[in-house]
Amino acid sequence: MRVKYEELKNVFKEKLIDLGFDSAKAEIVAGIFADNSRDGVYSHGLNRFPVFAQLIKDGLIDPNAIPEMVEKHGLIETWNGNNGPGMFNATVCMDRAVELAKQYGVGVVGIRNTNHWMRGGTYGWQAAQADCIGICFTNAIGSMPPWGGTMPRLGNNPLVIAVPRPEHPIVLDMAMSQYSYGKMQEYELKQKQLPFEGGYDSKGELTRDPVEIRKTKRALPVGLWKGSGLALMLDVLLAALTGGRTVEEITASGREFGVSQCFIAMHKPDLHEQLIAGILEYTKSESPGEISFPGERTFRTRLENLKDGVPVNEEMWNTVKGI
Repeated sequence: MRVKYEELKNVFKEKLIDLGFDSAKAEIVAGIFADNSRDGVYSHGLNRFPVFAQLIKDGLIDPNAIPEMVEKHGLIETWNGNNGPGMFNATVCMDRAVELAKQYGVGVVGIRNTNHWMRGGTYGWQAAQADCIGICFTNAIGSMPPWGGTMPRLGNNPLVIAVPRPEHPIVLDMAMSQYSYGKMQEYELKQKQLPFEGGYDSKGELTRDPVEIRKTKRALPVGLWKGSGLALMLDVLLAALTGGRTVEEITASGREFGVSQCFIAMHKPDLHEQLIAGILEYTKSESPGEISFPGERTFRTRLENLKDGVPVNEEMWNTVKGI
């Protein structure tokens, strides 16, 4: 079934206010949840909302918390999220990184003691729509073994890179595993297998079964050992920049909260649009109808869902309305 975007957002906002959010903050967070589903990232929109609501009810997310800057070293700032909602904290931090970049060319904001930001690409789009290059990354609970290991010692630590352009930005939003756990949940809800092997089952064999992978927490690193190394380095960078909780500490707690994130913005008047257009044209020239660049399908999905309504899982939609 499909639901109009405004209805989706209004239901989210109503439920957030019921959960203790003030109206202004609920507007921002509801918008992000609705935008994620609007853009086709259902795993971090509607489908994730019940988990988010439960974390608030369990006292792991404080809806009234306000992030604050605690350290400043030149163009690098460290903030404390005070255990507030990750989407609100991330929006504030990327806004601050953009503000610094507009003034100095570069801005870097690291934040500790925050929470899941839902779709990381949200903050890449945010930077690009402010005419800035945006780079951001986060750590997470352990859900992927290091290459050569069998235990989930690495977080599926997403990396986002966004570059503005006139039509719509180029936005790469990638997990460190072949499939994010949210994407695997989508396949599970549809009772479908993954298109490619995405992790290991309980026998240690590669599988396309999302249920098995979500159970074992042995997702396959993207690029095998390279993805494993990149996931590790993102956690190291966040520890160095924020002094916040590492994947080890997050995993030991048994629940994903109190994570660390970094937001980088870069601004310069001329981003050589013709050169970028040439790269995209050259990349797609072999098979224009089949090849797309990061963010292109997202933008098409956005336009379609704004026109026809946002697809929702009916069971999940009823669950959210019943919160």
